[in-house]
Amino acid sequence: MCFEPTARPPLPPISGGAGVEAAGDVVLRAADGNLFLAHTATTAEPGAPGMVILPDVRGLHPFYRDLSERFAQAGVNAIALDFFGRTAGTGDRDGDFPFMEHVEQTTPDGVATDTAAVVAHLRSPAGGGSERVYTVGFCFGGRHSFNQAARGHGLHGVIGFYGVPQRRSAEDTNAPVVLASTYACKVLGLFGGDDLVIAKEHIDAFRSALDDAKVENTLVTYENSPHSFFDRSFDEHKEACDDAWRRMLAFVGRAL
Repeated sequence: MCFEPTARPPLPPISGGAGVEAAGDVVLRAADGNLFLAHTATTAEPGAPGMVILPDVRGLHPFYRDLSERFAQAGVNAIALDFFGRTAGTGDRDGDFPFMEHVEQTTPDGVATDTAAVVAHLRSPAGGGSERVYTVGFCFGGRHSFNQAARGHGLHGVIGFYGVPQRRSAEDTNAPVVLASTYACKVLGLFGGDDLVIAKEHIDAFRSALDDAKVENTLVTYENSPHSFFDRSFDEHKEACDDAWRRMLAFVGRAL
């Protein structure tokens, strides 16, 4: 998994943010009829940019509920979605939830269909009326976030934290390095230099694929930072976390 169970997102380095207008869980319906849980947080500014949050393998963990509200404090409407509506329903789950069983049943099409429903909600008055919408994801969700750039959502950009860009096998047709030529919006990738899964050559190959496709991109590697460095408890990675926040907010037009 990306984070320890007690992990929480670092606070954005802001002062005098827009503030949270409203926050809470909602059940959304995808175009294929799937019902799934999401946590929405709207900012007080009308028409602010919108952010779809794609979690790690645990789905709608408290980390991501908290993150959606941190985005709202920074002037961004945000919704964190749960991947497992099709296989686990929308009810409460405890710490013993066998998430990997459900991860194995997710599909790229299912994630994209649910993401489309979140994008539509962000653009609606109930979601804040966002005209510009982005995605951000972490690890499992980071890879899916990158690939939403190819899914026809009309996104203004995609962000991925330590989303594996390389092929996992010869049969891996969902690798971002493979799909980069089909991306239709800009990309921000944030990686740890000490990540044991994603090596420098994987990031370089992803950058080359994006450049070849003329997709605007910024791929940042934080040296001496591990996979899952974006965690409030990691004092030693505070500088990387603050920089990641600044880059994300600038990416969506909320430069500090």
